[in-house]
Amino acid sequence: MTDTTAASDPVAVPAQAGRGTAQPRPQTHPGDAADPPRGPSRAAPGSSADGRPPVGPGGFTGRERLGLLLLLGTQFMLAVDFSILNVALPSIGSGVGISEGHLQWIVTAFALPSAGFTLLFARVADIAGRRRMFLAGLALLIVASLVGGLATTPAVLLAARVGQGMAAAIATPAALSLLVTMFPEGPTRQRALGLNGALLPAGFTVGALIGGLLTEFLSWRWSFLLNVPIAVAILVTAPRIVPGGRGERGGRLDVPGALTVTAGLVAFIYGISTGGEDGWGRPVVWITLVLGAALLVAFWRIEATSSHPLASLAVLRRRTVAGANAGGFVIFAMGSSLVFLLTLYLQQLLGYSALTTGLIFGLPGAAAFTAGLVAPRILSRISPPTALVAALLLQGSSAAALAFVDLGRSSLTLVLIASVIGFFGHALGIVGYLVTGTTGLPDDEQGLATGLATMTQQVALTVGIPVVSAIVNAVVTADGTGSPGTAAADGAMLDGIRIALCADGAATVVAGLVVAVVLLGRTARSAAGAGAGAGSPV
Repeated sequence: MTDTTAASDPVAVPAQAGRGTAQPRPQTHPGDAADPPRGPSRAAPGSSADGRPPVGPGGFTGRERLGLLLLLGTQFMLAVDFSILNVALPSIGSGVGISEGHLQWIVTAFALPSAGFTLLFARVADIAGRRRMFLAGLALLIVASLVGGLATTPAVLLAARVGQGMAAAIATPAALSLLVTMFPEGPTRQRALGLNGALLPAGFTVGALIGGLLTEFLSWRWSFLLNVPIAVAILVTAPRIVPGGRGERGGRLDVPGALTVTAGLVAFIYGISTGGEDGWGRPVVWITLVLGAALLVAFWRIEATSSHPLASLAVLRRRTVAGANAGGFVIFAMGSSLVFLLTLYLQQLLGYSALTTGLIFGLPGAAAFTAGLVAPRILSRISPPTALVAALLLQGSSAAALAFVDLGRSSLTLVLIASVIGFFGHALGIVGYLVTGTTGLPDDEQGLATGLATMTQQVALTVGIPVVSAIVNAVVTADGTGSPGTAAADGAMLDGIRIALCADGAATVVAGLVVAVVLLGRTARSAAGAGAGAGSPV
């Protein structure tokens, strides 16, 4: 589960009528390894029947295991990077001179580029080559982390956070796209995405714990500098291990679409972040929200007429893509909100330290990691859309159960049990939405599909917390009794957290029911149509 302290059988895509000519093969960019040849081939001695080298435990070849290690290591590092600074915010503020009222900008400076530029850089990776963009993102992360670790002024620190956010926007979709295209659809890809689903919530949880340890025993600067040796090791090793990910021959960037979607997302996220920090009554909040929505509508209209769209509407209109990303959005938005509310409850009402809170999240984090490991087995018995729906219902039920906490530390038992269930559902949901949203698409559309999945994740992580925070603040303000730290004030805070948890759980369960209607009803009809000889794509 995202922390704020933190596959299916192959789907045949029928040929389109009237396209009898062969499509030109995209050109491989210099320095990018060519994709393996398609179609049947005679197996070399000592190779498997499909021509791949002998596979080891888990169904991966030795080279694939190394590639997985590098790509998943990057995803884990970026997940840790998202949450590692949250517990260190007060120390960072005092270290560089950022007042308590402006600490949120350390988070917002990362969130704006990481969410706003993801779709743009996913398309750039399709054109320029995925491995090339992956390495560029790592290089930028190294520089930005060094600058942040050595920063002595607010401007330098915030610039470093912008650089880290931009690095995440470049590297994350490229890494996920390389991960998906490295394996064919089916159990092997599901296993790889299951590991990804295990490491993401584990990274958010571990990041909170590491951040607390570094801040308490060393310095907040190590929260930045820790990235450097890991990213350097991946940057040096990846060119020899990770497949290139070919670029498109003659591919062009849709500049109007890129400008409108990037500006729209940045404006929308800025409005949400500012509203959560400074209150929803400020005119700038609603002006930027309306501007962001208008730019996103303009983006949709541009894509409908563009000859080289940034995001193909044919892909966006697929029920599997739209439904999976809608479910994934709620998984991340309500998951991060749930951890935020629990952190508020454990630290401000039960009085646990940041380090102890991180340790408490260790057990649910282990449950999330386990869910990622067993997800491929679950997906071998139920469909990925069914797993996504079940995950939403599990996560929502967990949030609803947590609404029964009280001011006594005896509630810690309820917190642990419900969190284990919720984190398990959260990690299963990550795998379910990634598999659902990328299945049945050719390799040349995987960049868009994984870019959408990454954008969904980054935007959701930004949107959820300000909304539940506003609910808590509204309840506390309406109560208006007692000074901070008094029994009356703690009671008002508890009421706010309970109501926010109920809202979180209700939204997640409702989303699960909606996704069930969109995906499971469509799956049943598609299966019936396939049995009658129908050939429309999912």
